[in-house]
Amino acid sequence: MKTNIMEIDGYHAVIQFDPEIDMFRGEFLDLNGGADFYAQDVSGLRKEGAASLHVFLEMCTEDGVEPRRRYSGRFNVRLQPELHASVSVAAAAEGKSLNQWVADALSDHV
Repeated sequence: MKTNIMEIDGYHAVIQFDPEIDMFRGEFLDLNGGADFYAQDVSGLRKEGAASLHVFLEMCTEDGVEPRRRYSGRFNVRLQPELHASVSVAAAAEGKSLNQWVADALSDHV
């Protein structure tokens, strides 16, 4: 269970509490721009999130912009050399490339 992720209309937002304003803040992930929203409770978050998303999607349509960010499937990870060596040994012990071992570990985690 991801306690700080809320799904609204197929889009995911991370939810955090902002003690300075005593409200919850939601921010949509994986968008080609920013869309956030605030509320004091879960019901309000869903309502405000849907409204914020609607405005964002309308703007994307008007501007001819794809709303979702595209991912290449590639990213670099920087590790301490000792961890890099340990992970390489673990991958080899399982008969996997380092890339496949990391992809499997990430897949198992999410």
